[in-house]
Amino acid sequence: MSTSLPETDARATDLGFNDDDLWVDLADGRRLSVPLAWFPRLLRATPAERDNWEFLGDGQGVHWPEIDEDLSVEGLLRGSSASDRSKQAG
Repeated sequence: MSTSLPETDARATDLGFNDDDLWVDLADGRRLSVPLAWFPRLLRATPAERDNWEFLGDGQGVHWPEIDEDLSVEGLLRGSSASDRSKQAG
């Protein structure tokens, strides 16, 4: 008997927030949820600033122009926080 892994498609199709978390829906049906505390710019943003976002590429990332924040789906899947990015840049 042969088993195959389900097809994965790690492109974002939607996103949203609650008081503590950012969630991202992926094209393959998965939903990622990460703490807003991982992303201080998003945590400090107003609800209107958080709601003003756009996809990058074909859903490979998300950009918030008012707060100059960019997140990649790949980074979210890896569990990378904003502090991880600043360590890599320094």
